Amino acid sequence: MSGETKEVFGSNYGQNDVIINGLIEKMTLFDDNLMSLVFGQNIETTELLLRVIMERDIKVIDVWGQDELKNPVIGGRCITLDVHAIDVDGRHIDIEVQINAEGSHVKRARYHSSMMDARMLEEGQEFKEIKDSYVIFIYDHDKFRKGLPFYHIQRRVDETGEAFGDGSHIIYVNGRYEGNDDIGRMMRDFHQCRPELIKSETLSKAVAYYKEKEGRGAMSEAVRKYAMEYAKEYGEEQRREGMKAGIKAGIKTGIETGIETGIQTGRRTEIFLSVQDGDYSVNRGAEKLGMSVDEFEKSMSEAGYRVPELV
Repeated sequence: MSGETKEVFGSNYGQNDVIINGLIEKMTLFDDNLMSLVFGQNIETTELLLRVIMERDIKVIDVWGQDELKNPVIGGRCITLDVHAIDVDGRHIDIEVQINAEGSHVKRARYHSSMMDARMLEEGQEFKEIKDSYVIFIYDHDKFRKGLPFYHIQRRVDETGEAFGDGSHIIYVNGRYEGNDDIGRMMRDFHQCRPELIKSETLSKAVAYYKEKEGRGAMSEAVRKYAMEYAKEYGEEQRREGMKAGIKAGIKTGIETGIETGIQTGRRTEIFLSVQDGDYSVNRGAEKLGMSVDEFEKSMSEAGYRVPELV
C-alpha cells in the first residue's frame, strides 16, 4: 500500500468504520474472520466444537487462527488455515468454514491435509511417528446433498473394503443440517448473527466478546484488513483511473468504493454460485441478500449466472 493511499484511508476512518461496523453486525460464524477469532483464540470454544463434530472428548493444548502454512517450493501455493488446533495426543486439526461452492473442490481437502502432514516430522524421525491429521470443512450447504450431518472420508483398500489406517481423516459438516441433536443445534448457532440468539452459552459469550465487548477492536482490525484485500481486487479499476488522472480524490474514491462494493460483490458472487449449483434455493439466495425474488433473479441473470427454475 502506498504512503499516499494509506494516508487517505487513514484520514477517513469515520466513514470506513460505519461500513465495517455494518459488516460486523451481519457476520455469523460462517464468516472466517469472526470464526478464526472465536475459535482460533479460545481453547474452550474449539474443544466444544470438536467434541460435537468428532463425537468424543477432545483435549486441545494449542490453537491458532488464520495460521499460514508456507509452501517450501518456490512459487508453490501457500494456505492459511482458519483454525489450526493440536490436541493432547499430538493430532493436528484444521477447521475451515466455507460459504461458497467455488472453494469446495474435494482436492482442496487433500491439499490442506498434505500441507499439515509435511510439517509433522523432523529430520531423522521415522514415518510411523507421524500423528493423525484431521481436515474439517464446515460448509454453509450440504456438500454431498444426502441430508446427513457429517461425511467422513478415509482411505480404504478397494479389494477388501478395509480401512487403510494411515491416520489421514477428512470430515465434511453439513451446515444446513437442522436435526434436534448436538450438531443440529451447533449449526443453527453458526447461522446466528446476534450473540443473544446463540443457544450455546460458551459460543454466545465468545461471539459477544468480539462483536460487542473488548474484542471488538480486534474484530474491526480483522475486517479492515479483509476489506483492504477486497479493495485491491475489486477496487483496482477505480484506483487506477484516479491515479492516471493524478487526482487524490480518485484514489480516495477507489479505496472507499473497493471496501464497500468489493465485499458486497464478493458476497453476491458466493451466493449466486451457490444458487446456480443448487446449494441454495432462489428464495434462500434472495433472502440472504435482502432482495425480492424478482430482483434477485434479475440481478443474478445480469451478472451472467444461470437462474434455476423455481419448482
